[in-house]
Amino acid sequence: MGIAIDANRASIDDWLRLPGLSIRQATLLTQLSASGVVFYGLEDLAAALGVTVAQLEPWTPVLRFYFYDPEAASFQRILDANHATVDELERLPGVDRALAERMIRDRQERGVFRSLIDLQRRLRLSGELVGELMHYLRFPTI
Repeated sequence: MGIAIDANRASIDDWLRLPGLSIRQATLLTQLSASGVVFYGLEDLAAALGVTVAQLEPWTPVLRFYFYDPEAASFQRILDANHATVDELERLPGVDRALAERMIRDRQERGVFRSLIDLQRRLRLSGELVGELMHYLRFPTI
């Protein structure tokens, strides 16, 4: 069974599985998706990357373009832990307003979170909470 990449939820690592895609391009696509841009097909990816659709056609067998209703209760966008707002963080399971504000304050005072472990140590979060958050937060390295 081969790989399948959901273009609207792919991580940088997912994008880098595609031949010929640079880390800069993978980062761009991930940031666009995280900011709410929806990719409906190869044409959208080509426009975002500034290339032709023909150049991306070899990726067709592995790319999937799933759509998520942002109003649906089951929809949860993966957040960049280093750019998320208090309101966005507060929507995550197990995160109340006080914790969301603490995350922002720590990020402003001590710099970006490098990983989930870094977040856990700095905020002294339980393993149970971190286990929930790992499905909703990402920590871009670029």
